[in-house]
Amino acid sequence: MRNSPEGRGAKDVLLERPRVISTQVSHAWDMPQNTFGAAYAQFMGSRNFSPDDRPPVRFMDTDELAYVATRAREVHDFWHVLFGLPTDLIGETALKVIEFEQIFLPMCMLSVVGGSARFNEKQRTLFFQHYFPWASKAGLKCTDLMSVYYEKHFHEDLEEVRRNWGIIPYPNPQRAEFKL
Repeated sequence: MRNSPEGRGAKDVLLERPRVISTQVSHAWDMPQNTFGAAYAQFMGSRNFSPDDRPPVRFMDTDELAYVATRAREVHDFWHVLFGLPTDLIGETALKVIEFEQIFLPMCMLSVVGGSARFNEKQRTLFFQHYFPWASKAGLKCTDLMSVYYEKHFHEDLEEVRRNWGIIPYPNPQRAEFKL
Protein backbone atom coordinates (compact mmCIF):
# COMPACT_ATOMS: atom_id res chain seq x y z
CA MET A 1 0.00 0.00 0.00
CA ARG A 2 2.88 2.37 0.76
CA ASN A 3 4.10 2.10 -2.84
CA SER A 4 0.67 2.44 -4.41
CA PRO A 5 0.14 4.86 -7.30
CA GLU A 6 -2.99 5.91 -5.40
CA GLY A 7 -0.56 7.97 -3.34
CA ARG A 8 -2.25 10.10 -0.71
CA GLY A 9 -5.26 7.80 -0.36
CA ALA A 10 -3.06 4.83 0.58
CA LYS A 11 -0.99 6.91 2.97
CA ASP A 12 -4.16 8.27 4.60
CA VAL A 13 -5.56 4.76 4.95
CA LEU A 14 -2.38 3.53 6.65
CA LEU A 15 -2.08 6.64 8.82
CA GLU A 16 -5.73 7.00 9.85
CA ARG A 17 -6.59 3.28 9.78
CA PRO A 18 -10.30 3.67 9.05
CA ARG A 19 -12.49 0.73 9.98
CA VAL A 20 -15.52 -0.58 8.12
CA ILE A 21 -17.75 -0.86 11.17
CA SER A 22 -21.26 0.43 11.79
CA THR A 23 -20.18 3.51 13.73
CA GLN A 24 -17.88 4.55 10.88
CA VAL A 25 -20.01 3.77 7.80
CA SER A 26 -23.58 4.34 9.02
CA HIS A 27 -23.76 7.60 7.04
CA ALA A 28 -23.88 5.48 3.86
CA TRP A 29 -27.56 4.82 4.63
CA ASP A 30 -28.24 8.57 4.27
CA MET A 31 -26.65 8.97 0.82
CA PRO A 32 -28.62 9.78 -2.35
CA GLN A 33 -29.80 6.81 -4.42
CA ASN A 34 -27.18 6.82 -7.20
CA THR A 35 -24.15 7.04 -4.91
CA PHE A 36 -21.56 4.46 -3.96
CA GLY A 37 -22.60 4.84 -0.30
CA ALA A 38 -26.27 4.18 -1.05
CA ALA A 39 -25.36 1.14 -3.17
CA TYR A 40 -23.27 -0.20 -0.29
CA ALA A 41 -26.10 0.41 2.20
CA GLN A 42 -28.61 -1.28 -0.12
CA PHE A 43 -26.27 -4.26 -0.63
CA MET A 44 -25.78 -4.72 3.10
CA GLY A 45 -29.43 -4.13 4.00
CA SER A 46 -30.86 -6.42 1.33
CA ARG A 47 -28.75 -9.27 2.69
CA ASN A 48 -29.21 -8.40 6.34
CA PHE A 49 -25.41 -8.08 6.66
CA SER A 50 -23.68 -5.92 9.24
CA PRO A 51 -20.18 -4.52 8.79
CA ASP A 52 -19.57 -5.57 12.40
CA ASP A 53 -19.94 -9.30 11.61
CA ARG A 54 -16.40 -9.92 10.40
CA PRO A 55 -14.17 -11.87 12.81
CA PRO A 56 -10.96 -10.21 13.98
CA VAL A 57 -7.66 -10.89 12.26
CA ARG A 58 -5.18 -12.87 14.35
CA PHE A 59 -1.61 -14.13 14.16
CA MET A 60 0.03 -11.21 12.35
CA ASP A 61 3.62 -10.16 12.97
CA THR A 62 3.04 -6.41 13.21
CA ASP A 63 0.19 -4.04 13.99
CA GLU A 64 0.43 -2.57 10.49
CA LEU A 65 0.19 -6.00 8.85
CA ALA A 66 -2.77 -6.85 11.11
CA TYR A 67 -4.48 -3.63 10.03
CA VAL A 68 -3.89 -4.33 6.31
CA ALA A 69 -5.30 -7.84 6.73
CA THR A 70 -8.29 -6.40 8.62
CA ARG A 71 -8.81 -3.79 5.90
CA ALA A 72 -8.72 -6.48 3.19
CA ARG A 73 -11.38 -8.42 5.05
CA GLU A 74 -13.51 -5.32 5.69
CA VAL A 75 -13.50 -3.92 2.13
CA HIS A 76 -14.73 -7.23 0.70
CA ASP A 77 -18.34 -5.98 0.64
CA PHE A 78 -17.29 -2.73 -1.07
CA TRP A 79 -15.81 -4.89 -3.83
CA HIS A 80 -19.09 -6.80 -4.15
CA VAL A 81 -20.82 -3.47 -4.73
CA LEU A 82 -18.23 -2.07 -7.12
CA PHE A 83 -18.12 -5.17 -9.31
CA GLY A 84 -21.86 -5.87 -8.95
CA LEU A 85 -21.16 -9.36 -7.70
CA PRO A 86 -23.85 -11.46 -6.02
CA THR A 87 -23.11 -13.33 -2.82
CA ASP A 88 -23.82 -16.75 -4.31
CA LEU A 89 -21.11 -19.36 -4.83
CA ILE A 90 -20.16 -18.12 -8.31
CA GLY A 91 -20.10 -14.47 -7.19
CA GLU A 92 -17.94 -15.19 -4.14
CA THR A 93 -15.58 -17.37 -6.16
CA ALA A 94 -15.25 -14.71 -8.87
CA LEU A 95 -14.48 -12.12 -6.20
CA LYS A 96 -11.70 -14.37 -4.89
CA VAL A 97 -10.14 -14.28 -8.38
CA ILE A 98 -10.24 -10.47 -8.29
CA GLU A 99 -8.80 -10.46 -4.77
CA PHE A 100 -5.97 -12.71 -5.93
CA GLU A 101 -5.18 -10.41 -8.86
CA GLN A 102 -5.21 -7.44 -6.47
CA ILE A 103 -3.37 -8.70 -3.39
CA PHE A 104 -1.66 -11.93 -4.56
CA LEU A 105 -2.53 -13.95 -1.47
CA PRO A 106 -2.39 -17.69 -2.19
CA MET A 107 -5.42 -18.25 0.08
CA CYS A 108 -7.53 -16.35 -2.46
CA MET A 109 -6.65 -18.83 -5.20
CA LEU A 110 -7.15 -21.72 -2.79
CA SER A 111 -10.66 -20.33 -2.20
CA VAL A 112 -11.22 -20.38 -5.98
CA VAL A 113 -10.17 -24.02 -6.10
CA GLY A 114 -12.37 -24.88 -3.12
CA GLY A 115 -15.33 -22.88 -4.39
CA SER A 116 -15.19 -24.25 -7.90
CA ALA A 117 -14.98 -27.81 -6.54
CA ARG A 118 -18.48 -27.26 -5.15
CA PHE A 119 -19.92 -26.19 -8.52
CA ASN A 120 -22.18 -28.48 -10.46
CA GLU A 121 -21.17 -29.11 -14.09
CA LYS A 122 -23.25 -26.23 -15.49
CA GLN A 123 -21.84 -23.78 -12.90
CA ARG A 124 -18.29 -24.99 -13.52
CA THR A 125 -18.62 -24.46 -17.29
CA LEU A 126 -20.18 -21.02 -16.81
CA PHE A 127 -17.52 -20.00 -14.31
CA PHE A 128 -14.47 -21.12 -16.25
CA GLN A 129 -15.74 -19.99 -19.67
CA HIS A 130 -17.10 -16.62 -18.59
CA TYR A 131 -16.52 -15.48 -15.03
CA PHE A 132 -12.95 -16.61 -14.40
CA PRO A 133 -11.59 -14.77 -17.48
CA TRP A 134 -13.72 -11.71 -16.65
CA ALA A 135 -12.61 -11.67 -12.98
CA SER A 136 -8.96 -12.09 -13.88
CA LYS A 137 -9.15 -9.22 -16.37
CA ALA A 138 -11.21 -7.06 -13.99
CA GLY A 139 -8.78 -7.58 -11.13
CA LEU A 140 -5.77 -6.70 -13.26
CA LYS A 141 -7.31 -3.71 -15.04
CA CYS A 142 -8.64 -1.72 -12.09
CA THR A 143 -6.73 0.51 -9.74
CA ASP A 144 -5.01 -0.83 -6.62
CA LEU A 145 -8.18 -1.31 -4.60
CA MET A 146 -6.41 -1.96 -1.30
CA SER A 147 -5.14 1.61 -1.36
CA VAL A 148 -8.52 3.29 -1.83
CA TYR A 149 -10.05 5.27 1.03
CA TYR A 150 -13.58 4.11 0.15
CA GLU A 151 -15.34 6.01 2.88
CA LYS A 152 -14.31 9.31 1.29
CA HIS A 153 -16.16 8.32 -1.90
CA PHE A 154 -19.56 7.35 -0.48
CA HIS A 155 -21.10 10.60 -1.79
CA GLU A 156 -19.93 10.01 -5.38
CA ASP A 157 -22.00 8.53 -8.21
CA LEU A 158 -21.44 4.76 -8.32
CA GLU A 159 -20.91 4.63 -12.09
CA GLU A 160 -18.42 7.50 -11.92
CA VAL A 161 -16.51 5.73 -9.15
CA ARG A 162 -16.38 2.58 -11.28
CA ARG A 163 -15.08 4.54 -14.28
CA ASN A 164 -12.48 6.40 -12.20
CA TRP A 165 -11.13 3.17 -10.74
CA GLY A 166 -11.29 1.11 -13.93
CA ILE A 167 -13.91 -1.29 -12.58
CA ILE A 168 -15.42 -3.71 -15.08
CA PRO A 169 -18.78 -4.77 -13.56
CA TYR A 170 -19.92 -8.38 -13.38
CA PRO A 171 -21.17 -9.40 -16.82
CA ASN A 172 -24.30 -11.30 -17.71
CA PRO A 173 -23.21 -14.21 -19.93
CA GLN A 174 -26.65 -14.21 -21.58
CA ARG A 175 -26.04 -10.76 -23.11
CA ALA A 176 -24.66 -10.65 -26.64
CA GLU A 177 -22.10 -7.99 -25.67
CA PHE A 178 -20.49 -10.34 -23.13
CA LYS A 179 -17.53 -11.42 -25.20
CA LEU A 180 -14.02 -11.43 -23.73
